[in-house]
Amino acid sequence: MRKAFRLFLLAFLLAVPLLSLESVNSQPTAPIYVTLWFDTEDYVLPQSDDAAKRLAEMLTRLGVKSTFKIVGEKARVLEQRGRKDVIAALKKHEIGYHSNLHSGQPTPAVYLQHAGWEDGVAEFYRREAKGVRDIERIFGVTPICYGQPGSSWAPQTYPALKRMGVSMYLDESNQVGINDQPFYYGGMLNVFKMRSTAVRMDLGKADNLAEAQKEFQQVAEKLRQQGGGTISIYYHPCEFVHREFWDGVNFRRGANPPRSEWKLPPVQTAEEIERNYRDFEQYVQFIQKQAGVQFVHCADLMKLYEDRALNFKFTQKEISAIAQTVQKEIGFQQMNGFALSAADSFGLLTEACLSLLDNKKQSLKLKPLHGPARTFSPSVGGSKPATVRLVEFSETVRDVARFIQTHGRVPDEVWIGAQSISPQDYLATLGAVIENWKGYDGNQPVTLRTGNFMADRYVAEDSTRLWGWVIFPEGFHAPKIMEMARLQAWTLKPALLSR
Repeated sequence: MRKAFRLFLLAFLLAVPLLSLESVNSQPTAPIYVTLWFDTEDYVLPQSDDAAKRLAEMLTRLGVKSTFKIVGEKARVLEQRGRKDVIAALKKHEIGYHSNLHSGQPTPAVYLQHAGWEDGVAEFYRREAKGVRDIERIFGVTPICYGQPGSSWAPQTYPALKRMGVSMYLDESNQVGINDQPFYYGGMLNVFKMRSTAVRMDLGKADNLAEAQKEFQQVAEKLRQQGGGTISIYYHPCEFVHREFWDGVNFRRGANPPRSEWKLPPVQTAEEIERNYRDFEQYVQFIQKQAGVQFVHCADLMKLYEDRALNFKFTQKEISAIAQTVQKEIGFQQMNGFALSAADSFGLLTEACLSLLDNKKQSLKLKPLHGPARTFSPSVGGSKPATVRLVEFSETVRDVARFIQTHGRVPDEVWIGAQSISPQDYLATLGAVIENWKGYDGNQPVTLRTGNFMADRYVAEDSTRLWGWVIFPEGFHAPKIMEMARLQAWTLKPALLSR
């Protein structure tokens, strides 16, 4: 009896480490958030209306959050066709905006290809605000997000969208992004250029479901190893029923036929259409069963990736760290669980230097800025000095602060008397002045530094490959748009996931 008890006790003790290991392995895994969105755009093919409705109702039944980004003309056509049933089904999900006319010429990148900053912002607002207002009228909500038609992206959209009440950028293209995860740019959370983390099941292909499931698991596991992250999945309701996109049939390579000449795209067979819906539903159900995976929409993402720098009170400790960093490299930086863009640093250090000049000890709050409006060109005549007196540089700091207050952006050039320096040179010099403040007096020379601006390495170079959308005119590319994109890289920073 005693021998049997000893054997039992030994077996129990040997099992304890195994039980502990199992307990460790059963801990919650790093979170994986899936944003599922639909570019709801086809206002030519009537069957696409029913496709949107069926997908919305399916996802409602499955309890899945999703976002339907709607083209302004699509909303108006649903209203004209009396499709209150489609509108009601979509309203149970999140409503986004997908441009006013989508592929109707000219598309946003085409009409903004020669625009500057302020005129480009105004032109996008002029052309696109009607679509947002019609969606508000028809669906009863302001669209929460925007995504461009095709790859017709431009940085001037961001201020205009904020003016319209749109809060987030949700799409996929290659112009700008950070490491295939959400980021901030133009003052907005962006789920964009996700590349390896933008996954989808191809409709209508053999073994599509098994291949998509395998890909999803691989991407999810990679994100878990990184501590969690977001997966972006997108579709178009029309692709569940058509054989060719509606806009390729009518607006290919810059074509702009009148409405009377629009052609209906060919549709799939009833059997093919049913297979598409069946495979998609099984794909969604598969994702729902994955451990640590959760469907989210834009409202969730904006909380998960909240810009915590906006509510932080910056003390001398943080200001000193920022000042040291900008002397070495000007880009985004991370501290205290949040990220700062180059524009954030520009504004904070300017305010910090003003406090030093006025002998005020105060904590500072971030005021978001846009980037410069044009590429820096040095002033004509004379030569850039190697040093200036602190009293001169102090007047420059005050002038920069007034510019920020008036324009809400980083200046294109910074003036020291009759000579101008680039904003990055000013910022690097400003960092050195703040770091060495105790050693300065009014007449001591300030050495002008050369700033090393690096944030634009996350912006693509212009090429025809970047603008490969079939709706663009043959050979289209937009160097001015990408120049503007690099200037707005001052606003670029990663979006950090809340824990």
